[in-house]
Amino acid sequence: MTPSAKRFILDQLKKNRIMSLATLRSDGYPQATTVTYANDGLTLYFCCDRNGQKVRNLRRSSKVSLTINRDTADWKKITGLSMGATAKVLKRPADIKNALALLARKFKDMKNLSEEDLAETAFVRVQPKVVSMLDYRRGFGWTKLIRV
Repeated sequence: MTPSAKRFILDQLKKNRIMSLATLRSDGYPQATTVTYANDGLTLYFCCDRNGQKVRNLRRSSKVSLTINRDTADWKKITGLSMGATAKVLKRPADIKNALALLARKFKDMKNLSEEDLAETAFVRVQPKVVSMLDYRRGFGWTKLIRV
């Protein structure tokens, strides 16, 4: 990965706060949902209901796809990321603590989660395998695929 590609990806991760995440349902259909995320380099973290559909889907298959972008009225300014990745529900207390700290840094209200809330929350680490950079400022439909 070139330094400029890495800068672009990290800039997109820093500028944005929401991703659309697709997991695989038991019937084989993808399920896309919106989640907030934080990152440590190229590794992403999110949390959700530990008994929810996303977690059940991830227990069946760790393969996910996601997009990160921002709404703009000028299509010539569209930028974003699309990733093929693997996701893992975290189990080790140290990993969960790290994910919570990263998320709480980006989303201040997370510092106020009660022990009860945390007991019902799953923390997930997402490791990208391929990243597609999208940058319409370089031309209509401009993309570049990066293997991580």
